[in-house]
Amino acid sequence: MTERREAEGLAGIAATSLVVAAARAAEQQRDDRLFEDPFAELFLRAAGAEGTAAGDEATATGDEATATGAEGTAAGDEATATGDEATATGAEGTAAGDEATATGDEARPLAGEGMRAFLREMGDQPAVRTAYLDEQLLRAAGEGCHQVVLLAAGMDTRAFRLHWPEETRVFDVDFAEVLRFKLRVLEQAGATPRCDHRPVPADLRRDWPAELRARGFSAREPTAWLAEGILYALPSTAADALLQQITSLSAPGSVFAADHIKGSPALDSAIAAMSADLVDSWQSGPEGALGAWLAGHDWTPRVDSLATVVGRYGRPVPSVFDARRSDTSRGWLVTARHDR
Repeated sequence: MTERREAEGLAGIAATSLVVAAARAAEQQRDDRLFEDPFAELFLRAAGAEGTAAGDEATATGDEATATGAEGTAAGDEATATGDEATATGAEGTAAGDEATATGDEARPLAGEGMRAFLREMGDQPAVRTAYLDEQLLRAAGEGCHQVVLLAAGMDTRAFRLHWPEETRVFDVDFAEVLRFKLRVLEQAGATPRCDHRPVPADLRRDWPAELRARGFSAREPTAWLAEGILYALPSTAADALLQQITSLSAPGSVFAADHIKGSPALDSAIAAMSADLVDSWQSGPEGALGAWLAGHDWTPRVDSLATVVGRYGRPVPSVFDARRSDTSRGWLVTARHDR
């Protein structure tokens, strides 16, 4: 029951990490799954999440098997929330902590038919995103990035499920309550990390670099950074501030991996079906083209459209990203290198 109480205490931002877990649990059930995540369903069971892959009613296959694009959505007009899942950041103000604490139904936007409808709309986006970013992080680690920083880590279990090169240190950065819930569930399952795993309880609105250094991070070594489900939850000023912080901590040879989505009426409708409170959390993200934004901060990017990447993985373009729809969204996956 301890895990259930901890899950119910997760604020709205953090609770979206359980939606991500639902998407990954659904992918785990597929015979043609793109990655292995045997831990995702454990979080759902511990949280008592309704309408997720933890129960027969939410077991999905094919196009309906997985999804979420809201790993780090925040609530509030000034939200600069981050999160793959569960955390917040910003230069001026964000929705998290006391200001974003939700109770009752608001703290659990993942229950019921609304969440299942959202997952159907998002289709294979989260599965493809996860597989793509897994590959980029492992490649970066194999090429010398022995530090991997997962910002707003939420229910991310890459430290436990991926086969990392020796000497790899994986830093999970998120709110203390999010990490506490996740690590308790993993410990009770007997899961052991496949790397030097270093949880970093921190609020990305505050001095999270100091907390990162306190756990053994060195800005003199190349780092692989992950910002999964974060950029689209940020106003442009907060996105700039976050990337500036990352750049200041990045030695030559560092890698930045992320995804980004531009909102649309179709996406708003899908989010509203799950929780109307989350619609306003979808912010503008970086101004202009993603590649130009990264280049302007001294990164050399490769940007791929979501439609292109899902094709590489043999999956259909998700409904909400279907270019044939007049109300469609656009999505991208990016890897960038810092060599200065």
